[in-house]
Amino acid sequence: MIIMQGEFIGNSDHMDLQSSGEMWGYGRKLEQGKSRADLLEGFKSTDPPVQEKALAETEERLRDNEASPEEECRTKVNRTVINTRAPDMKNTETVGSDGFLAALEKDARERAKRRKRNEHLANALKEKGNDAFRRGDYVTAVQKYTEGLEKLKDKQQLYTNRAQAYLKMHEYEKAIGDCNWALKCDEKYIKAYFLMGKAHLALKHFHESRQCYQKILDIDPQKKSLFKDCMNEVNLEEKRMNEEERALKEFQSGKFTALSIKELLKKLDKPDQNILYYSGGIRVLTEAMKDCTEQTLFRTNDGFSIINDNKVIRRGFSAERKTTAEADLSISLLCLWQAVCAGNEENQRLLLTHSDMNVQLSKLLSSGVPEIQKETLALISLYSETENGRRLLVRHQDLSRWLQILMMFINSTDGRASQAVNVLADLTKEERYKCLNIAFFILNSFKIQCRIEFSTAVLPLFSQLLISAKLVNGTALAHCIGIMGDLCTDGVVRKKMADCQECWQACLKLMDKCLPGGSTPEYQECLFAVLGLMMNLLLESSAAIQCFALDISGRCMSLLSSKDGRIVTRALGVLSRVLPASSSAVEEVVKGGMVKKMIKILKAGGQITSNYAIRTLSICTKSNCQAQEEVVKSDRRFAVLLKLLNSENEIIVGNAAFCLGHCLAVPGAATSLLNSDIVMVLLKHAGGDATNTSVQENAAIALGKLCTAEPRHIFQLRELNGMAILNSSMKYVHSV
Repeated sequence: MIIMQGEFIGNSDHMDLQSSGEMWGYGRKLEQGKSRADLLEGFKSTDPPVQEKALAETEERLRDNEASPEEECRTKVNRTVINTRAPDMKNTETVGSDGFLAALEKDARERAKRRKRNEHLANALKEKGNDAFRRGDYVTAVQKYTEGLEKLKDKQQLYTNRAQAYLKMHEYEKAIGDCNWALKCDEKYIKAYFLMGKAHLALKHFHESRQCYQKILDIDPQKKSLFKDCMNEVNLEEKRMNEEERALKEFQSGKFTALSIKELLKKLDKPDQNILYYSGGIRVLTEAMKDCTEQTLFRTNDGFSIINDNKVIRRGFSAERKTTAEADLSISLLCLWQAVCAGNEENQRLLLTHSDMNVQLSKLLSSGVPEIQKETLALISLYSETENGRRLLVRHQDLSRWLQILMMFINSTDGRASQAVNVLADLTKEERYKCLNIAFFILNSFKIQCRIEFSTAVLPLFSQLLISAKLVNGTALAHCIGIMGDLCTDGVVRKKMADCQECWQACLKLMDKCLPGGSTPEYQECLFAVLGLMMNLLLESSAAIQCFALDISGRCMSLLSSKDGRIVTRALGVLSRVLPASSSAVEEVVKGGMVKKMIKILKAGGQITSNYAIRTLSICTKSNCQAQEEVVKSDRRFAVLLKLLNSENEIIVGNAAFCLGHCLAVPGAATSLLNSDIVMVLLKHAGGDATNTSVQENAAIALGKLCTAEPRHIFQLRELNGMAILNSSMKYVHSV
């Protein structure tokens, strides 16, 4: 079989991290103690230590009888309870041994029933507490969890659920106390460490918080993503606190810039002034943002509230159709926020979580004022360039329209085109080499949001950009095509593009405009990018691909004469993926001299190029007799295929064996190999241990066909003790 590689071408708060079970019991497995008679003798003894020992052993036996197998307790708390209602030990002489232990066993059964009843009541109270928590009624939630603990003091979920309610009520010390009790029940209870870390963080106990999160990783190394998120939160909070302490000291010391920030904010708070007054004040404030201290003072003096508290600023910033003065005000605000948020994660968070920003950023991006769009893109770039910033964007912004809006800037002739594609590139970063779960979360979140309007809004716009390639910024368009290729790692997005006939038509038109000799270098980059996009789309099978397979393969054959090796490699990649979709396409490329071109390329070497070339050749020789005959004519004594069979790349080896197997059907082909080492080479691969079993299968089939077409090869096979492998390969030969 043809060996295909699927490589991709790319540019709730009230969580319940429950243990494996919630049923709890009292006891543990004990070794058998003394006999009943021995216990009775111990009670009769006048020696107090002997009596106490007998009493302890009796109590231990009661606990053993009381606990059912499925209720085995994991608590580390000593829960030994002396039953005050047990029979009077002074009268044990008058009670028979059977009667005495029967009374003890009856008492154990009653206690087990009470335990089961209390378990049921505790669970019911826990659910009531959970309902109250979900409603935001944390006081009632605490009350219900507390009532549940009165019924069952070792139910760890009640402790952690109550701790979560205490966190919501800012009762952090109480939350820590409950987490400690939960850990006495189960010292590896991750939820308890998680909540305790949150409580310590709220109390600014950074060292203790980190210790809690480290415990999570120690208990379960698979929680790396959770650990990284938690530690990042601690680091940001500690950094924020240190910044604010430093800013306060500078303010108290009378530093001029520190004092001026507060004075400027007071002036901006002055109501009912002319809009130009506020625009000028905001620009002065922007110039005062020299470093982190000024950024922090802006935040601690409630600088972000100027949008809400000042009616003139709010009205001008939110206006749909802005006057010149309102546009100037908006530009001033955008420049201020860039100065305030540059390198400051806490300010970035506060701005992006502001109630108006989710709606306003999209409106500003869509504004008809180029300068507003430019400054909005610059602000968004601050976020997209860092991991924390990208995470804020996908969590607090509706990005479903952003792809469409940002792609529209590619038509612009100024800096907006490059800014827009840079933002898109940042949002689609896979971080392949860092392998960080957070990076994958960001990428996947953006892709999922892009699905919403992809077919109706994004694809028509993208297709139009490809058709108008000569009229837009070529560098930005090439970058945009690469971004679309990266988005195709999402199966839903890829399927929508692969099914879109307009998209394929646009790709073909761009190829026509960028064929060798007729385009500038920047449009050659567009061609390179679109070939990569097509390779990704060809991972799907669709009616649209079958419809355009002939046209696609014809364009790619023309590109094989390009002087740009990158273009040739990707054109081969497209051929290797599109030809299986159409027998007509195979026939046309064979007529167009594909075999000679593949042999020439394979002689030149290059692993990636050879991989695509031998796969393409294998597809053609599988079903086309002319291709088989041309391989025999063009590759004298199969010199090229023999070289490929000795490759270290098993995909190349497997496809070379596949191709050879079909070419052996040509009369005289097997005879031409009599003086070669082909038997030994195929035998080595047929009996080898390649990771891909198709390599062994293809080699075995070729070996069988070789010996069938030219029996004289059997003599060498016998000398190499390979008859057993040949016999096992015959079932493959008869099935093809």
